[in-house]
Amino acid sequence: MNRRVNVVGVGMIPFSKPGASPQYYEMAAQAARAALTDAGFPYDAIEQVYAGYVYGDSTCGQRAIYEVGMTGVPVVNVNNNCSTGSTALWLARQAIASGAAECVLALGFEQMAKGALTTQFDDRASPLGRHVDVLDTLQGESSAPLAARMFGGAGREYIERYCARKDTFGLISVKAREHAARNPYALFREPLELAQVMEAAEVYDPLTRFQCCPPTCGASAAVLCSYDFAKRHGHADAVYIAAQAMTTDFPGSFAPASMMRMVGYDMSAAAAKQVYEASGVGPEDLDVVELHDCFTSNELISYEALGLCEEGGAERFVRERDNTYGGRIVTNPSGGLLSKGHPLGATGLAQCTELVWQLRGTAGPRQVDGARVALQHNIGLGGACVVTLYRKD
Repeated sequence: MNRRVNVVGVGMIPFSKPGASPQYYEMAAQAARAALTDAGFPYDAIEQVYAGYVYGDSTCGQRAIYEVGMTGVPVVNVNNNCSTGSTALWLARQAIASGAAECVLALGFEQMAKGALTTQFDDRASPLGRHVDVLDTLQGESSAPLAARMFGGAGREYIERYCARKDTFGLISVKAREHAARNPYALFREPLELAQVMEAAEVYDPLTRFQCCPPTCGASAAVLCSYDFAKRHGHADAVYIAAQAMTTDFPGSFAPASMMRMVGYDMSAAAAKQVYEASGVGPEDLDVVELHDCFTSNELISYEALGLCEEGGAERFVRERDNTYGGRIVTNPSGGLLSKGHPLGATGLAQCTELVWQLRGTAGPRQVDGARVALQHNIGLGGACVVTLYRKD
């Protein structure tokens, strides 16, 4: 499991609002073709496909990939909530690292409906039942959307623990729009002032409308291959995955009750620790990070979970602009989930695409100067967290 895995091709399509996108299989095929073109490979070079999506029937992955080619290779459908795309990436990397395959396609796509996320099956127990128990115990009932209650509750806990100011969360939204303005793939590119963020309609204290990621449609893909395969095809110096880890919930996610731990703080911290130890790289060595900013509160607590700053130091990290260009670590140069958008199955691979572009030095006006080490963080409640470290020698 220690073969070097190169990322030789990436591709994505501009994200769009629900109702304004093509069909899921059209978006997915476009992203897959873009990744193959980027790699310079025909589809028949692909030995396995991992297709990630959350909202769709059982074999949407096959329907999508048949638009690209029909070579009889395995197509595995993946659903791990909001970390679906990076879970497909994790599986693709494992297949190559183990020697089971030489060249694999990871594909993520989502065709979402308008409005907040809702439960799809009301005739059976929710997989988030234990999470909701923590939420109800600590926050009580509310008519607000479930995800906003969860991540808003985590923001409340952080405020209570460290006396943070609410507008610190708002500054993260301002930063997200600043970055997205440079990204033609982002859904929301119009700048926001802090007053606009804070005066917008409240969704769930301390979160306002501009502090919540939008439902989004889109697709992204990555072509991974072994170092030897890459070398034979002229990609020996490609971006590679130096370390990767996936974690699930620990007992501490549920008891003693904590909103921050329930939404994935411990999963994130554990996955990051594994990645740092496996790679020999620490957070002080990172140049650029794409992290899971589904809500501003989650970006803020993730700074600490990933070791980008000390515990209790996230507010200063934001206010001193250490999270953007000219600061210590540029976080979410793409605009993140808040502004680029969050098509659940595509998000992890969109993060991968952005970071590969950054390490190649081809990110255009949002390029982080001299980027050589990048970290990706993607979580899904229920729960799964994938942290991936990329390098360019």
